[in-house]
Amino acid sequence: MIERIKEEIFPILAAGLRKVLRQVNTEILNKTEEIRLRTNQPLILNLHQEEVIITRTGQITKDFKCAYQTTKSDIKETMNLMTQHSLYALEEELQQGYLTLAGGHRVGFVGEVVSNLDEIELIKNFSGLNIRISQEIIGAADGIIKEVISNDSSQSIYNTLIISPPQCGKTTLLRDLIRQLSTGLPEDNFSGLKVGVVDERGELGGSYQGVAQNQLGIRTDLLANCPKSQGMILLIRAMSPEVIVTDEIGSRQDVQAICEAVNAGVKVITSVHGCNLEEIKQRPNLKKLLKRNFFKRFIILSRREGPGTIEKIIRIENNKKELTERRKIL
Repeated sequence: MIERIKEEIFPILAAGLRKVLRQVNTEILNKTEEIRLRTNQPLILNLHQEEVIITRTGQITKDFKCAYQTTKSDIKETMNLMTQHSLYALEEELQQGYLTLAGGHRVGFVGEVVSNLDEIELIKNFSGLNIRISQEIIGAADGIIKEVISNDSSQSIYNTLIISPPQCGKTTLLRDLIRQLSTGLPEDNFSGLKVGVVDERGELGGSYQGVAQNQLGIRTDLLANCPKSQGMILLIRAMSPEVIVTDEIGSRQDVQAICEAVNAGVKVITSVHGCNLEEIKQRPNLKKLLKRNFFKRFIILSRREGPGTIEKIIRIENNKKELTERRKIL
């Protein structure tokens, strides 16, 4: 992790920020999940289980008055470096409120919104950046892959829904599931499947200039920065996937596309923000989807024992539920 931060993150930070972070203890940097920059506010690093405030000399402090204060100039310079000084050439990303960097790292930003009726045209005069460090963990899905693969001889999988609050390892888990399902598991006589990925926010593949920065397997077709509902239908028509994977469903259009995929014989693995199945059932769009009993596996994550804690796996077998105990997989 530390090498990725030094090689991929430091070069796109303003010189002042770079100087400060180079002095931070490597153990702290190695645990960093997010770098939070807010105009005239302390420089903050979010780690696995805590946040730390950083001083001008790269030390940790509890007194925000002693912290390095991020300036408007820091944010402007960082945005220029991230966009290679072609900020307004990235019109679509500016509308969405995030950028994907080389290495698959994602930067969210806030500021002054320019809108037209109900649509955001762009964000300007940036006041805050959230740099989320991409954490590709090969083998992250080892603990659940056999829950997803069908236990018969069909070389197929179960439709699976991952339920997770933010920052619980959901995307890391999904990414490695894609890799393993696509490449196959020779030791288990699972030869691999054609996997179509709709990566609407660029977090699964970490696509940069059209090329995935993360390992997604040898039989994976990736649609980056594409709306989930449109992408699923496009993949079915064009790429004959056996499995479609996407992240964070919720809209009526997402649900409709999943129904079409399943009815076309395509398996689906997807995720949704939430803490438990009961909560998900209360959301109108998802409630309709769950009533159709498409999903046969529900994997529920938390941070109780750190990111990647599996709170529960619900298996639907012959319309009966089976549960597992809590365990850690990341």
